[in-house]
Amino acid sequence: MADSHATHDAAGHPAMDYAEHEKTYEMFLVMAKWGTILCVGLLVFMAVTLL
Repeated sequence: MADSHATHDAAGHPAMDYAEHEKTYEMFLVMAKWGTILCVGLLVFMAVTLL
């Protein structure tokens, strides 16, 4: 039963653009890092000015 599914080799699916996937993931990590830094900075700014 399990052998009826398509098998994939270790290199991955040939129709996928893995270089583009890696660039997209790298951009996601950069945006997540800077978004977190921005939020923490905003919280610190609010704590200093509003309290």
